[in-house]
Amino acid sequence: MELFSRDLGGAGNPPLILLHGLLGSSRNWLGAGAMLAESWHVHALDLRNHGKSPHAEAMRYDDLVGDVLTWMDAHGFGRVDLMGHSMGGKVGMRLASEFPDRLNRLIVVDIAPKAYHSAGSRAEFAAMHEIRLAELKSRTEAELKMESRVPDWAMRKFLTTNLERTDDGGWRWSINLPAITAALPELESNPLADSAVFAGPVLFVLGGKSRYVRPEDHALIRRHFPAAAIEVIVDSGHNPHMQSREAFGACVQAWFRGTG
Repeated sequence: MELFSRDLGGAGNPPLILLHGLLGSSRNWLGAGAMLAESWHVHALDLRNHGKSPHAEAMRYDDLVGDVLTWMDAHGFGRVDLMGHSMGGKVGMRLASEFPDRLNRLIVVDIAPKAYHSAGSRAEFAAMHEIRLAELKSRTEAELKMESRVPDWAMRKFLTTNLERTDDGGWRWSINLPAITAALPELESNPLADSAVFAGPVLFVLGGKSRYVRPEDHALIRRHFPAAAIEVIVDSGHNPHMQSREAFGACVQAWFRGTG
């Protein structure tokens, strides 16, 4: 599959691939990507069934990893640095453990190598499925209709970024909502086998206000990634690359210089 990508600058620097989280897109990296371009040539990808990339029924981690490798091959990249947030971090962990010769460094943003089963995610998907697109007048209306299932205002805003206008002035989901919904059990699962190990340089950047990675997960991280550094951005939630952009950029740049 030929993934859509955005070149965020830094030509001449070592290549860095950015992978977004579930229901996100390469747009989530526009601000942070510009900062990272000081050290890397930054490429933000839309994973399959997201953003402007093609849709497909299959959405296993093997499929997602294969798409990234296909993109790398098409652009002539033998080895890269890779950064992934949430689901994108899981894709990065899987790629690193199975194809270590394709990565120099790995950066994982606020996710651990374990299974996640979120009632909140199920409610969010239910809310999206309940939107009657043929009757929808605006994103604001969609946000209001989601309110009973998704009480968090910021999350409703995020979900409706996946609504786009059709040629006749109506609305559609830019994501492949049925395929992603069907793939939720896979996407929530642990992407790594018990024996999976990547010995190269790895940075885990965690949000201090997030519940996705707990202190007891640090030993699990280091079992799979023995060289891992773990940094916590205290004032951030699950999206430190957006919520604490300056601190995030400084943290990642310092680590990059230390591993160079």
